[in-house]
Amino acid sequence: QEQLKESGGGLVQPGGSLRLSCTASGSISRVNIQAWYRQGPGKQRELVASIYDGGTTNYADSVLGRFTISRDSDKNTVYLQMTDLKPADTAVYYCRWVGKAVDYWGLGTQVTVSS
Repeated sequence: QEQLKESGGGLVQPGGSLRLSCTASGSISRVNIQAWYRQGPGKQRELVASIYDGGTTNYADSVLGRFTISRDSDKNTVYLQMTDLKPADTAVYYCRWVGKAVDYWGLGTQVTVSS
């Protein structure tokens, strides 16, 4: 069964860094967009960063300059490098891969930024 699995979350102090990974397993159909979303306590899920099949990337204003999305197609993995983390970045982070007829979500990984 095809699925996405996030890893790399944890507890980090303000100003710290984390790298999240999203790895696909099973027979994943072709996708055009790979993205990271997050949902903070009491908040709606929001788009954080996305990368298109041509390599174009987009970021939410709140993370621009601090987060970087990338992928390793050979490893079927997408990454989210997060730097200068702030308490407002505390959330469950989800990956999502979207294709013409498919829409995959992972179960999420918790990121907590606190001193």
